[in-house]
Amino acid sequence: YISNAWFPVNSLFRGYNAHPLATFHVWLARVSASLYGALPPKPSSEETTSMTIVQGDSLPDATFRVVGPNGIETLSTKDVFGGKKVVLFAVPGAFTPTCHLKHLPGFVSQADAFKAKGVDDVVCVAVNDPFVLEAWGKATGAGGAVTILSDGNAEFTKKIGMDFDGGGIGLGTRSKRYAMVVEDGVVKTLQTEENPGVAEVSSAEAILAAL
Repeated sequence: YISNAWFPVNSLFRGYNAHPLATFHVWLARVSASLYGALPPKPSSEETTSMTIVQGDSLPDATFRVVGPNGIETLSTKDVFGGKKVVLFAVPGAFTPTCHLKHLPGFVSQADAFKAKGVDDVVCVAVNDPFVLEAWGKATGAGGAVTILSDGNAEFTKKIGMDFDGGGIGLGTRSKRYAMVVEDGVVKTLQTEENPGVAEVSSAEAILAAL
């Protein structure tokens, strides 16, 4: 028996002329929604265990994607960074203003300077699909200077704690803007922007100065 003194049952039932059992189910659903809706969402195991990568850490295993002659091809962390000195930078999104006009072009123009300092590859990672990134590479003339890798599911980005929620402007999960120097998979230098809309400490010039 449920008393109106405990819960205003009649107010919840008002407007429902269905069978009493059906009406009770409506009431129960509303009570459940009220109770569970008041509880904060349970953090996922990823949210509770993910930590931002720091200098001295090894990059985690992840799968990147590029468009090859026969379609989408996959590359592992070891494929990209194993036994090499690599400059890695990440952007929130292809064709977005700062990324398109400043960040990527800076690394493209300084590709020879990086080679002169012993860098084997300059790599860009973005949470975009590989087809968009292929088009972006062609539009910016990045081919041969910068390898652009797709982290479309944000697997790598989340594992290193560099993801952020851009859902407020319809972008979904994206990568923070950062740059690092990686030697045989180990982070030697890491510079992260506090504001993803600027490219200063993660710029090509700043990373060259850090080498």
